[in-house]
Order: sequence, then C-alpha cells, then structure tokens
Amino acid sequence: MKLANIFFTPGILFLLTLVFGFWLSHVGKPYNGLLFNLHKLIALACVVFLGIQFSKTLHAPDWQLVVLLATMALCAIALFASGALMSAGKLDYALMLTIHRVAPGVLVLCCALAFNFLTRKS
Repeated sequence: MKLANIFFTPGILFLLTLVFGFWLSHVGKPYNGLLFNLHKLIALACVVFLGIQFSKTLHAPDWQLVVLLATMALCAIALFASGALMSAGKLDYALMLTIHRVAPGVLVLCCALAFNFLTRKS
C-alpha cells in the first residue's frame, strides 16, 4: 500500500474540517447547530482515521517520529479543547480563538514532516 493512499482519507477529512470551520466562523454566533456538529464530528473522524493509519505504519518508531506524533496529538487536543471552550463561552475567547487558529498550522506542519520522515524510511 502506498504511503499517499494511507493518508488520503484523513487528509480529506482534515480539509472538510477546515471548510466547515471557516463556514462556521463566517456564519457567526449563535452557531448553526448542524454546521457546528458536522464540524466536530468530521474533526473527530479525522483524528480517529489518522490514529488508525499511523498505527498501521509504525513498526519500529524513531524518537523523531514519536515527537512529531506527540505534537500532533497535543494539537488535536488543543483544537478540541479550544473549540469546546469557545462554544461554551468559557475563558478568554480571543486566546481560545488564537489557539484554534494556530494549532491547525502546527498540525499540518507536523503531518508534513511525519509524511516526509515515513517516505524516507520506506
């Protein structure tokens, strides 16, 4: 199985998460319930599929890959937490929005580095 095929589904789900997130931000508060729930469910599916695909590809992980995967996991947690706290109106909204905007960039960077790392090893 080619490495690009392994990450196709999580990649598409990540793009859909971004599309629904941008759409949701342009609709504004109060959030449309259908868009909000689709955004959350697609994001959850993306994390689950990405975890499954990474577990299939890792046989003897190197410490660099472990660091990248840990950073990706922290970014996913930050996205879920900041999104939940923004929707609940908890803590500083501006801070949560900044985290929610920065974490996807770090996540994409780590995914690209992990993909590069895995392609060099195979």
